[in-house]
Amino acid sequence: MKLIKKIMDNAVIRYVFFGGLATLVNLGVYYLLRMAFKIDIVTANIISVAVAIVFAFFTNSMFVFESKARGFRQHFSEFVKFVSARLSTMVIEVGGVWFMAEVIHIDDRIGKLLIQFIVLVLNYIFSKFLVFTRK
Repeated sequence: MKLIKKIMDNAVIRYVFFGGLATLVNLGVYYLLRMAFKIDIVTANIISVAVAIVFAFFTNSMFVFESKARGFRQHFSEFVKFVSARLSTMVIEVGGVWFMAEVIHIDDRIGKLLIQFIVLVLNYIFSKFLVFTRK
C-alpha cells in the first residue's frame, strides 16, 4: 500500500500513466478513422489529436498536476495555455506522421506510434512549466 501511495505521489509516474491513456485515445481514434472510415492521414490525425487534447486536459488538470486554479477564469486560462501548447506539438505530430508516411514511406500507423514518444516528452515539459504552474 505504501508503494502504491509513493508511486501515485510522483507526478512523472502519473503523467506517464495518464499520458499513456491519452496516447491510447489518440491512437484508437486515429486507427478507427483511418481503417473504418477511410479518412485521409492528415484529417484523421487532426481529429484524433483534438480528441486526445480534451481528454488530456482534464486528466492532467485533475490527476497529474493537480491544478490549483479556482473559478472559471483561472480554469479557462489554463485550458487556453494547454491547448496552445498542444497545438504546437500537434503540428509536430501531424507533420511528422505525414513526413514519415509520404516521404520516407513508413506505414502511417507505425509513424503515428513512433512520433508519440517525442510528443509525450514535449507535452510534459509544456504542461509542467507553462500550463500548470503553481503560483
